[in-house]
Amino acid sequence: MSDELNETGPIDYIVVEFPGSRMTGEGLPLLVDLVDRGIIRILDLTFVRKETDGSVTGLELADLTGDGLLDLAVFDGVSSGLLDEEDLADAAAVLEPGSSAAVLVYENVWAGPLAAALRRSGARLVADGRIPVQAILASLEAAEGKDGR
Repeated sequence: MSDELNETGPIDYIVVEFPGSRMTGEGLPLLVDLVDRGIIRILDLTFVRKETDGSVTGLELADLTGDGLLDLAVFDGVSSGLLDEEDLADAAAVLEPGSSAAVLVYENVWAGPLAAALRRSGARLVADGRIPVQAILASLEAAEGKDGR
């Protein structure tokens, strides 16, 4: 295994829906900051739209900047080839009609050295997962209700 691949951190993806295809761009500077600080590396970023009739179209970054409010030029050409048409169809399947989504595949660069050290020591990942923020908030709310706080 090449040294570069051996040092790769965990790779995740997210699909972020924009109901009614309303994208404000508020999160984009934060995403750029994560990249600039070396916390993540974007492998793929693409956008899809689910029309009201259920059909799915891919969106070019230029399509998103028509109003001049979103500056996505920094993400132009970000594509590793990991995402294919089937992946985009799967992402679109969870969207509400009339909505758009960003599909982001990224490496957790911050975890690369730790992952490499664990692999060198013979450790192996046997499970992983994510707890949605909504589930954590619901659990905390339920716990507060039990405590009477």
